[in-house]
Amino acid sequence: MKILSLLLLSLVLGACSPKYNWRDYASPDAAYRVMFPAKPSSTTRTIDLGGRQVSMTMTAADIDGATFAVGAAEAADEAGARSAVPAMLQALLRNIGVDGGQGKFRADSTGKTVAEVDATGQANGKPVRMVGRFEARGKRFYQVIVLGKPDAMPAEQVEQFLTSFKLP
Repeated sequence: MKILSLLLLSLVLGACSPKYNWRDYASPDAAYRVMFPAKPSSTTRTIDLGGRQVSMTMTAADIDGATFAVGAAEAADEAGARSAVPAMLQALLRNIGVDGGQGKFRADSTGKTVAEVDATGQANGKPVRMVGRFEARGKRFYQVIVLGKPDAMPAEQVEQFLTSFKLP
């Protein structure tokens, strides 16, 4: 009976441990908020966007083969930030072997340049899907993406992450 009780207790406690443990994250330097499905980590590195070297901070969390990530950087001026959006999108599409013609671009009523994408390609010989939004506001530009195995990206989790991204 004691063993059965311990087994039931472990099952109950295991059920209380959600795979997606959503938490609010506020960037300390890029003025955005987003909900991550697990504890994120950040790294900053220099990337090449159309011949321009830019320091980008990437904050990400991994869940079962899917990466939920926000990249943020600052251009010298607003025009540079706007032109970084398609360059950033095209670079990521190339990384997964997808034709650069994908992505929907628009300017919204607040003056942000926005691109959205849902593409499937290959990485390391395996299928990979990227869903995301890229935008520029002022001199800053952002990428908000979920990237990973297509079957590791439940639509409701992807939607929750993408719609939680907020700029002031």
